[in-house]
This record gives sequence, structure tokens and C-alpha cells, in this order.
Amino acid sequence: MPKIASTREYTDRLLDLPRAGEENIFAFYEHRIGLICKDPRVMLIPLDDHLIHRGDGVFETVKYIGRRIYQLDAHLERMEKNCQAIFIEPLVTFAVIRDLVIDVAKAADKEDGYLSLFIGRGPGGFSIDFRECPRSSLYIVARKFKHHPERFWEKGVTAFKSERPAKQSYMARIKSVNYLPNVLMKKEAVDKGHDFALCFDEKGYLAEGCIENVIIVNDQGKILIPDLSNALSGTTLMRALDLIKNEISFVFRSIQESEIYEAREVILLGTTLDAVSVVRYNGKPIHDVRPGPVSKRLRQLLMEDIERNGVGF
Repeated sequence: MPKIASTREYTDRLLDLPRAGEENIFAFYEHRIGLICKDPRVMLIPLDDHLIHRGDGVFETVKYIGRRIYQLDAHLERMEKNCQAIFIEPLVTFAVIRDLVIDVAKAADKEDGYLSLFIGRGPGGFSIDFRECPRSSLYIVARKFKHHPERFWEKGVTAFKSERPAKQSYMARIKSVNYLPNVLMKKEAVDKGHDFALCFDEKGYLAEGCIENVIIVNDQGKILIPDLSNALSGTTLMRALDLIKNEISFVFRSIQESEIYEAREVILLGTTLDAVSVVRYNGKPIHDVRPGPVSKRLRQLLMEDIERNGVGF
């Protein structure tokens, strides 16, 4: 039987333990303590927070480049809507959360990084009953930015049709912490030697990637976007469309898999990617197997937008 430890013995042992990935954590905030800390060994969430054992919560990931946080307000607006969708009342207003995010970014003291925000039902018990939780939880983490080499965009990536179906509509449109289907899609991609997985709904229409939106450019040069009934409305997707709307026309509609093979371009969009071209799908070439002009233009517009409109700190 393991020794029954005192609080001091337990915390001393905790602080002595090596922690996988600790080099990637810059700073974090936890609602119960109300402080920012930079030691990842004490970055902990209570096991009885329903965020953990029931997936009862929402999250957002925001990036900052050159100390400029990109689309902070768009992410917070979506998070607020998602809290309302699952009936979670945040501890503080989103204006306060916005200030806390900036404070954590400042504390990280890095030029580039990601900021992950979590709002959960809160600690209080291990059942599915929300009434166990007297108040919600809030966690904010600043972490290392994953820099892709330029060849990532110059060469493009591969994708395939996942065996995993798209989430049910009402779940797909909420950015909840219940990401098991997404995790399994990513594992399937790794196991099969592809870069990205795409999922489809029960009618066979294109939905989204693991954590990316996907669009195609048809042979007339128009951008086609899945109608998002079974996909998350990505902040990068919506901003990219707004930036390019005066240059290229686009339409939201159902997309069949056959249209992917016939497309001039297939493009993935997301916070961690900006815009990147899929050059092979299910092992077959997309157009001339090279990143296309729309993909390149979208990325250029997004990068310029960070410089112009990112929230500096």
C-alpha cells in the first residue's frame, strides 16, 4: 500500500517530479487561486471538475505572433456563445477574461505563443449532475508556439477521408472540451501516414478536419465552403473570407467528395495553420500537386492582418 502522506510530503513529492512537456508551458492562471504562475509542475486541474471527467466545458486557442494576439475578440465572442449553449455562467465577465488573457501573455514574456482558455462546469463531484458544481472554473495557459518550416506551405500537405463520421450537428458547432472524435481522427491520420484527416456527414457531404476548416476552389475559381451544419465555424475561416471577399467570390453549400478530386485547390484553415494547400487526397493528386494561388493569397492576407489588427501587449 502506498504511504499516506501529509500535505507537505505530497506537495514536496509533486514539486520533485519531472513533468512531460514542461518546457512548452510559459505561464498560467487558475481561478481558485487568482494568481499567475510560471512553474508548470503546479499547473493542475481538480479531478472533480466536470471539465475533466465529463467533458463539460468549452475552450479556445488563440495565437500571438510578435506580441500581437490574433483575433482575441472573435475567439472570446465564440466562447461566450458556447458557454450560453451549454448553460455555463462564467465566473467573471468576458471583459475581465480578456484582460486576464493579456496579463498571462505578458507574464509569459515571449514573442510568439498560444493562449489556451478553458471554462468548465467547475469542481464539486463526480456525477453528471451540474448541481454538484457551486461555480464554474476558468483556466488560461500561455504555451509554446509551433513554428512550421516554410516548406510546410511551399510543398503542401496530404489528406484522406477518415473512417470517423462528422460529429452530430449540435455538438460539431460547439467548441467543447469533448474532443475524443477529433483525437481519434488524428490518430487515424498518423497510423495511415497522412498529414490530415477529413470527415463527412451521414449524407456523405464534406464537414471538416480534425481541428481545421476545409474549403475548395472549383474549376471556375470560386471558393466553396461546407455549409457548416456539421462543422465548427472557425475564426480563421470567417476572417479569411472577410479579407478576400472583394477579390474572389465564395458560397456556402454542401460539397460531395467527388468535388475534392476535381478541385483546383483544397485548402485547410485554422489558428495553427493560417491557410495550407492539400496537394494529395486519398493518395491522388489535387490539380497540379502544388499549392495554388488562392491558398497563398489567403495566407498572405492573414499574416498581414495579424500585423495590422493583432492586440498588442
